[in-house]
Amino acid sequence: MPHLAADLIKLNNLQLAGKLVSEELWLGIHGSRRSGVGVEFEQYRHYQPGDDPKRIDWKLYARTGKHQVRESATESSLHIRFLLDLSGSMNYAEQAISRLDYARILLASLAYLGYRQGDAMSLYALQEGTLQTIAVAGKQAFQKILFGLEKAEARGEWRNGAGTFPEFYTRQKEMLVFVSDLWQVGDEWIDFIKSIANPRREVVIFQILGDQEMEFDLKGFYRFQDLETGREVELEADAVRETFRQNATKYLDDLEEALRLPHVHLIRARLSDPIAVVLRDFLVKR
Repeated sequence: MPHLAADLIKLNNLQLAGKLVSEELWLGIHGSRRSGVGVEFEQYRHYQPGDDPKRIDWKLYARTGKHQVRESATESSLHIRFLLDLSGSMNYAEQAISRLDYARILLASLAYLGYRQGDAMSLYALQEGTLQTIAVAGKQAFQKILFGLEKAEARGEWRNGAGTFPEFYTRQKEMLVFVSDLWQVGDEWIDFIKSIANPRREVVIFQILGDQEMEFDLKGFYRFQDLETGREVELEADAVRETFRQNATKYLDDLEEALRLPHVHLIRARLSDPIAVVLRDFLVKR
């Protein structure tokens, strides 16, 4: 049975949580030709000095007595960038599960998969209109990514103008994995995604939503707070339920339509969804 996000959060150990989810994924997609984030298995080759021993197929060694390394067609040129939205709305929580904690474990799980397959990986964050470089590709990138995820704090608004991000300029093939709620005032997230999408970059967006953000089954009077601006408003939930649902549905439909772009993939998940199931469905489809 897949681990629920609430149980993984209680571990208070991001590396262990990522490992548990990634192991569920390996079991769930066993036999699939594509078994990781960005790497497609291509062939075996003989182990050479300098290769990571973790990449040796030890089951094959037990049968043949030969040290063989799994090699992929894309591992030498593909770079995986993880990008985390750290605007204040990522602090939204349901049933003691915050959106940020869910995002942390999701990215840690993908990073663990990438680490097992020798992918080049880096981590960035978006906060208050700026791009923050948290961990660059290279030595100990996996541990630096985990450390950066553990220390990440969400606050403020995402105010994206027409700026560009030279850090994302590339001539090499890469994948960018972006985790956010994609709630926006105007079209700031759509504009941002359009600005970074190009034929050399596959953009994968995980939109993390709460059940109440979709269903709004609350009853009675509530004080609602904008987690980015701090503004508050008191409303009777029953009086605004249908309007809220209609507006939310229209917004999500319009967003999905706007992001039907070449090389862009949108995956929606709820805080109640097991992370391994969300990632497994994505990897199998790829």
